[in-house]
Amino acid sequence: MTAQFFAPVAAPQHPRAAFADRHIGPSPADRDRMLAAIGHSGAETLIDDAVPAAIRTGRPLDLPPALSETAALDRLRELAARNTVLTSMIGLGYHGTITPGVIMRNVLENPGWYTAYTPYQPEISQGRLEALLNFQTAVADLTGLPVANASMLDEGTAAAEAMALAHRASRRKEPGRFLVDADALPQTIEVVRTRAVPLGIEVVVADVSGGLPDGDFFGVLLQYPGASGAVRDLAPLSAQAHERDARVVVAADLLALTLLRPPGESGADIAVGSAQRFGVPYGFGGPHAGYMAVGDDLRRQLPGRLVGVSVDADGAPAYRLALQTREQHIRREKATSNICTAQVLLAVMASMYAVYHGPEGLAAIAQRAHLRAAEIAAGLRRGGVEVVHGSFFDTVLARVPGRAAEVVAAARERGVNLRPDGPDRVGIACDETTLPEHVAAVLAAFGVDADPATGDGEDGAGPADAPADVLAGDLRRESPYLTHPVFHAHRSETAMLRYLRRLQDKDIALDRSMIPLGSCTMKLNATAEMEPITWPEFANVHPFAPLDQAAGYVELIGELEANLAEITGYAKVSVQPNAGSQGELAGLLAIRGYHASRGEERRDVCLIPSSAHGTNAASAVMAGMRVVVVKCDEGGNVALDDLHAKIEKHGDRLAAIMVTYPSTHGVFEESITQVCEAVHAAGGQVYVDGANLNALVGLARPGEFGSDVSHLNLHKTFCIPHGGGGPGVGPVGVREHLAPFLPSHPLRPEAGPAGTGVGPISAAPWGSAGILPISWAYIAMMGPDGLRAATEGAIIGANYLAARLAPHYPILYTGRNGLVAHECIADLRKITKETGITAEDVAKRLIDYGFHAPTLSFPVAGTLMIEPTESEDLAELDRFCDAMIEIRREIERVADGGYDRDDNPLKNAPHTAAQLISDGWKHPYTREEAAYPLPALREGKYWPPVRRIDQAYGDRNLVCSCPPPEEFED
Repeated sequence: MTAQFFAPVAAPQHPRAAFADRHIGPSPADRDRMLAAIGHSGAETLIDDAVPAAIRTGRPLDLPPALSETAALDRLRELAARNTVLTSMIGLGYHGTITPGVIMRNVLENPGWYTAYTPYQPEISQGRLEALLNFQTAVADLTGLPVANASMLDEGTAAAEAMALAHRASRRKEPGRFLVDADALPQTIEVVRTRAVPLGIEVVVADVSGGLPDGDFFGVLLQYPGASGAVRDLAPLSAQAHERDARVVVAADLLALTLLRPPGESGADIAVGSAQRFGVPYGFGGPHAGYMAVGDDLRRQLPGRLVGVSVDADGAPAYRLALQTREQHIRREKATSNICTAQVLLAVMASMYAVYHGPEGLAAIAQRAHLRAAEIAAGLRRGGVEVVHGSFFDTVLARVPGRAAEVVAAARERGVNLRPDGPDRVGIACDETTLPEHVAAVLAAFGVDADPATGDGEDGAGPADAPADVLAGDLRRESPYLTHPVFHAHRSETAMLRYLRRLQDKDIALDRSMIPLGSCTMKLNATAEMEPITWPEFANVHPFAPLDQAAGYVELIGELEANLAEITGYAKVSVQPNAGSQGELAGLLAIRGYHASRGEERRDVCLIPSSAHGTNAASAVMAGMRVVVVKCDEGGNVALDDLHAKIEKHGDRLAAIMVTYPSTHGVFEESITQVCEAVHAAGGQVYVDGANLNALVGLARPGEFGSDVSHLNLHKTFCIPHGGGGPGVGPVGVREHLAPFLPSHPLRPEAGPAGTGVGPISAAPWGSAGILPISWAYIAMMGPDGLRAATEGAIIGANYLAARLAPHYPILYTGRNGLVAHECIADLRKITKETGITAEDVAKRLIDYGFHAPTLSFPVAGTLMIEPTESEDLAELDRFCDAMIEIRREIERVADGGYDRDDNPLKNAPHTAAQLISDGWKHPYTREEAAYPLPALREGKYWPPVRRIDQAYGDRNLVCSCPPPEEFED
């Protein structure tokens, strides 16, 4: 399939002005020097020596020529103009909101926040960890439950994870039944169903307004307020559920909880939902931060990430990811969740929205939305229209027998989208952006005259002649929330600006230095790629608005899916999965659906190499498969003898194999085509994990060399930023025979295969559509030649680092001709045995040199996996190598006795400014050796805010909802 871009005639540009030349760090002359250091005369000879001929594609990428930045942005403006932004009063979990400018400019548009990585190295992540702790605190306070995580992928995913958590907590061996409120969000119901099927869980959807139906359930999901807008007392339903030993999950609207009794006070065991309306735009469905909060008894089973408090080497409090060494997906086939990407950037935005407005501001916003809804309800009743529910928060459901389509059309003519609920009912959702003129337009659409007295009161709190609110008194919130000083201290824009800057300065992101994380591909997220996501025509489209209002989005998504299919060699791509882990699940469910369609449901064994990403095994278990591990040989390759033995053992039970290519060990395995052939011969399917696609684009296509399905990480290869641990996008690509089993969506038949799809993986039809312009722009501006050049650059960079570092640190795995792929693994195990200096010591010492550490102890304990990416120029690569080589000299001083084995710059790293200026310096090395091991550091020193953090202390003393570290001081 040939992808198409509009390609206007570009103005002549300076030779170095082409986007690919700005994206790829090394200049042609620098690249030649790097190749010479590797021992090659040109890029093509290196590629020929590194990449097996058996996987090389026989044709170049069939993509349009590269566009300039200006031309690409012009084309995106054309697409954006094809979207029609109306006032959407549709609801269904997505609401209009106003992003404060100080948050828009200083978080969403700030590379100091959006280029950061997941805070696994907490010493250089204290700023975003504090922001996430603010998020957790806000969610815990509002839900009335003591522990909240650092965000989920969306509300639907959070509800599905809650179902799994409720089942684990029930300690039942059988799958059992899960009851879902019929008034839950329709997309949530379907995501839960999708996740329940492979686990054998029966999902029962029932009207619970009159009480729970008969039968045994391990859990109950209630919506609060309901999708219809109804607000009801949850306490009786919770009591009934607990009498049957069932866990209660409440999907709650955070803004509503400023006025409504929180779920935790009504018997909820788990609360889930979305923080979208806390200042995060629609984005045609995402990305938005979901959330989960639980009672104390479930805190150690909580999926996702959890920020807590530990202490550093001086005993000072410091933030870290709690339980991080046992993070869910690392437990592989014993994992309880495959989520390894959160929605950090969006959670930070939501947390700062709460910080900026504070409890009074949030309550005022909620009250205004409620009074607008009350005004609409009163006007409808005044005009003889039946309002279905007597108690509601911000959503009114009106009954208009046979007239729903007519009313919706009339509202649309007035610039407002309403929600038809069958032929007889219309839903109207109010929010922060609802104005008196919107109220008037809605009433006019129903044929009702607006009250002439309607208008803002003098205090701006609501209509001057508004009816009293209609929330029942016994449902009103009485408990305090957001009582911590952080939610009261930054109300002025000046204070907020400085608070955001103070947190940002504590962290290392790509705007400060390279982040050489193996398997994570921290490359340039270009400004031209990022700019369009905040344009109103992309940001302000409701995911369930009439599709003709999203014509530009539909075209952009179609082009992006076609481009990704061309790049990977697959027949069809779905962008719905909103994280790589969800793409994995979608791909495995497609395999499961394919086998079932052929009457081979018995195929349930998934082979996974021992070197694989931890999410692979977790995803296989979630897809209802049994994991069987295949050994790797001494070179890190799949052991073919063990593979054949496992295939023979499991015979017609074989469903699939999941392999990462290039391998997690950073090499191009020569035997990949043999692996594919052996699995296919046994009737299985081949899943190639696309995490390392940055080493293949333009050189090889998984769909051509034997793979049936892959997920792709757009936040790696295709430039969507990591955002401190999310957003991510994990599209899934499949060959033709698997295309009927891609994700589908109940509210958007256009989003997937009708009738045969596996159901929704994400709550929104096209997942995190709001950030897809980033990857579209990257592909458009790079063009086919630029994309291939980027791949070559990544391979050149990794081999250059390996060549420079090999004399100092053994490179653990190499492929043909002693070369690596796009990353390399430095082996410190012998060094550790001889000197006591560990890979962690090196990782922490790199902080003193101003660097984020490489990937620590994965996939092999005691190693550092390094990926430079094509975006890093030669000066930065050399700066990193110089730091690593100088650290090796420091290790030699430990070995020869020049440094004490226990009291040296590596064991004590990182060093803070406070430590260096204190009067208590008693170390046998100088302060200068600690702070300035290389002269260049004097030009721009990064000072870590805390010393090395005690991980074990944090796990033993799990504190999750807490004030800033200063509050813990005596």
